Amino acid sequence: MKKILEVHRYGEMDIRFNTDIDPIKTPQEIPDVISQAAFAMATKLWGGNEQAVLSMIRALAIADLAMSVNREEMIRWLDHESKVLAEGIRDAVKEFKKTGGKVMTFGPGVMPNKKTS
Repeated sequence: MKKILEVHRYGEMDIRFNTDIDPIKTPQEIPDVISQAAFAMATKLWGGNEQAVLSMIRALAIADLAMSVNREEMIRWLDHESKVLAEGIRDAVKEFKKTGGKVMTFGPGVMPNKKTS
């Protein structure tokens, strides 16, 4: 098991981050984590805490953008990369459905029927 990101708040102004991933030594892990996270977000229920988790991911992204040297360029890059990934995921779902696969979507906090695998 690898720690993708660990964030702890110890006090008002004491937030600390940790990860087991070194993007300098293993740059391929970043795109791997992106696709794995997107797949997990699209296919698994997070136990009902997805709204809180997504809120914290977005809070970290906003803080990162606020500290960015060139916000506009970073926003364009994030927009482009997320659009390419979203198109790829949509294409994969279409192909999956064409081959007879079923896709079920559950809203935040909605648990599937226990008989559904």
